[in-house]
Amino acid sequence: MLQQLLETGLRQTMNSLVKPVLNPAVPVSLQRRIVSQAYRSSIPPRGARFQKAAVGGVPATRTTYGNNPYGAVLYLHGGGYIIGSSATHRGMTGHLAKTSGCSVVTPDYRLAPENPFPAALDDAEACWNGLLEEGYKPEQIAVAGDSAGGGLSIALAMRLRDKGLPLPASLTVFSPWVDLTQEQLYAPECEPVLQARWTSKAARLYAGQEPLTNPLISPIFGDLSGLPPLLIQVGSQEILLNDAERLADAANRDNVQTRLEVFNSLWHVFQVHSGQLDRATAAMETAGEHIKRHLAG
Repeated sequence: MLQQLLETGLRQTMNSLVKPVLNPAVPVSLQRRIVSQAYRSSIPPRGARFQKAAVGGVPATRTTYGNNPYGAVLYLHGGGYIIGSSATHRGMTGHLAKTSGCSVVTPDYRLAPENPFPAALDDAEACWNGLLEEGYKPEQIAVAGDSAGGGLSIALAMRLRDKGLPLPASLTVFSPWVDLTQEQLYAPECEPVLQARWTSKAARLYAGQEPLTNPLISPIFGDLSGLPPLLIQVGSQEILLNDAERLADAANRDNVQTRLEVFNSLWHVFQVHSGQLDRATAAMETAGEHIKRHLAG
């Protein structure tokens, strides 16, 4: 009963405080400031540690939990490629560091509109290379991300594959945004977080002069063959439900080991409430297990 009340309260909070800010009429600079405050409600577990770093020349935050982290997770934050940072996602990276047992590295990749595609992808690749330079082997690194960062995670793996480079041990994506054309958005009865008008504008700001169908912008239009094991989590109350389901279908089509989890009556990137909402905490546990299972011993 308490958890049901908490779900209801969090849903109402997202709908009344976050969704109105994610509006194309609100200046991006103001969106960044307000959302950075809203993410204060996403609380890392006690004992999580955060250290500023430069990885591959990209500013980043390194998150650890416990004394002997093994392996690394390159975590790409969400925010429509226009907002968000390693600081806003401390709650998520703290819980992922706890459940995965890894050091979680979250780059502050360059954002649009100041830095459109391929800046974010270039920074993600630079951070990946930075982890290799630190001594991690590719099979000791997982890649994960939420929303736009989920799409960026898939795009990074595709770029590495296309260059003939070693791939990460696994991919984990929360509510991934993989079709920036928005031609097949889901229409839930309730969508507490996202507005299609906002994501449409963010897509145009990020893509710049590139077509939205570029597979490194919208990975759903690409070939996924050869990618590492993939975990996809999504809520049923979000316009990106179809993105997640179509990504799973495309991955299965291309013989990628894939697991799709749809959480009924939960919203976009509900994992931000890990440590508070039981179903979010359980989802993060599953993500951590997926990462641990595929890391090289």
